[in-house]
Amino acid sequence: MIELRPGHERGHADHGWLDSYHTFSFSDYHDPGQMGFSSLRVINEDRVKPSQGFPTHSHRDMEIVTYVLEGALEHKDSMGNGTVIRPGEVQRMSAGTGVTHSEYNASTTEPVHFLQIWILPDTQGIEPSYEQKPIHRGDGHGQLVLIASPDGRGGSVTVHQDARLYAAFLKAGDDVTHTLPEGHRAYVHVARGAVTLGPHTLQAGDGAKVTDAHEIHLSAKDDAEVLVFDLT
Repeated sequence: MIELRPGHERGHADHGWLDSYHTFSFSDYHDPGQMGFSSLRVINEDRVKPSQGFPTHSHRDMEIVTYVLEGALEHKDSMGNGTVIRPGEVQRMSAGTGVTHSEYNASTTEPVHFLQIWILPDTQGIEPSYEQKPIHRGDGHGQLVLIASPDGRGGSVTVHQDARLYAAFLKAGDDVTHTLPEGHRAYVHVARGAVTLGPHTLQAGDGAKVTDAHEIHLSAKDDAEVLVFDLT
């Protein structure tokens, strides 16, 4: 079964320096029917103006994955990390017992466009930790690339949950299929371009909850970048 989550129905907040769309309930946006999907709790699509950003704030007991689409995002945290995240990289921060961090657009002239993803951990109270890794695309387009997993295999960042996050970089006409293990479900988020999922066409910002399915099949109508969450 496929349940669509149209991008135009997401929560939206425009703070001037920040333009943000919320796939699931977040901050002042609350929809009892959109509180997450399995362990996936947040997908925020954020655009931040030059030199602007989120001042130091705290998190706990959450797996936070950051995926930059355009621009550069500067990260600093209470663990001593200070990095810049760019397209082609993925960052994971496990908040655990508590961590503070800030996130700012690293450019004084260009906006930064990124997705911030929150996944509920399988264990609370763990020691906070941080990873940032390049995304290895292999031989290029038309495949799913594992970027987050419970065991860090294939160069992916490690999340403390039975959840796997894949990125697909597709040229128009490319097809990709992902087989779901027994009892698993999937969430698909289109970051750029347009794809078909079953009988449905999904555009940038659209998502879909997939349940009771053996596999998911994506076909690119345009050049596309898609995230696929394999969840229990």
